[in-house]
Amino acid sequence: MDDGFETRAIHAGQPPDPATGAVVPPITLATTFAQDDVGEHRGFEYSRAGNPTRRALETCVASLEGARHGLAFASGMAAEDTVLRALLRPGDHVVLPEDAYGGTVRLVGQVLAEDGVTWGDADLTQPEALDASWPDRTRVVWVETPTNPLLTCLDVAALAAVAHAHDARVIVDNTFATPYLQQPLALHADVVVHSMTKYLGGHSDVLGGFLALDDDELAERLAFLQKAVGAVASPFDCYLVLRGVKTLAVRMERHCASARAVVAMLEQHPAVAGVLYPGRPDHPGHAVAAKQMRDYGGMVSFLAAGGEDAALRIAAGTRLFELAESLGAVESLIEHPGRMTHASVAGSSHAVDAALIRLSVGLETTEDLVEDLRRGLDAAA
Repeated sequence: MDDGFETRAIHAGQPPDPATGAVVPPITLATTFAQDDVGEHRGFEYSRAGNPTRRALETCVASLEGARHGLAFASGMAAEDTVLRALLRPGDHVVLPEDAYGGTVRLVGQVLAEDGVTWGDADLTQPEALDASWPDRTRVVWVETPTNPLLTCLDVAALAAVAHAHDARVIVDNTFATPYLQQPLALHADVVVHSMTKYLGGHSDVLGGFLALDDDELAERLAFLQKAVGAVASPFDCYLVLRGVKTLAVRMERHCASARAVVAMLEQHPAVAGVLYPGRPDHPGHAVAAKQMRDYGGMVSFLAAGGEDAALRIAAGTRLFELAESLGAVESLIEHPGRMTHASVAGSSHAVDAALIRLSVGLETTEDLVEDLRRGLDAAA
């Protein structure tokens, strides 16, 4: 019988060290490895091409995503850049969600566009509309679900069916959901991407990215680019993510539970004009999320009733919710997307409402978080 998620998170790719019996894989800092003869090595020759600590992480996270292949990178953006360069040529087209992460929009629109890649956004909550108005030369449909920062939920299986009918690939950014809550490959996505900086690492102390997939030929190409370009995760960073992944399941349970408590308070507060959370029955993507997710995650967004000025006061007025970018760690964070994480898309079709606040609900005492946010809202009302 296959091992469960939590068991694989602790053991997959991480047998006791054969030399010492250490139950935690050692951090292998060596950059080069002795060969038994010319061209004959024990699986490793140069650390950019492969490293034992990185291999342990790649094996573990690939297992959690239900993937045959996994590759770890120096950042989430390095992972995104690598997979898009592997799949796209000049003249090819990428479809993005209407509220894609600003960094993804910047990569596609300001970097890959210089190489002749074209792009456009679409309402991916309507797969049939995408099918009916399929843009010429589309090779990739980029999916975030839930999206950042509006928490829109997209039907991965339906989008995959449309894309595959047009000989295109579906890449799913699974950073918000994590493999504990959602497994896109099981829904027929082609590639899963993560910012390991977020929930996988879970402690705001490591930068990393990840690609998971089943396609052997594409995996070979990605491994070549990983080696050729060299934007690999360091051994120490891989160790930190491996440590974080061991507690991913229990952390996600607590993130989700506290997020529900925060949402319940926000729904009743007069300083809040609207709450965006997939767990709400009135959320437009609730049915999709209920179908393809185990739970609804630890990210919550809401609109300040007093507009941008009130949103800025709320963002700066909490004590436990630290005003900072990023997400998915043990500490709770609050941010103003329009001025912070999504400032690069201001004035574009991907710009966000100036009244929007995004929360990453951490692992502090739930009641403390609710009261801290309530005080911040009271002060801004």
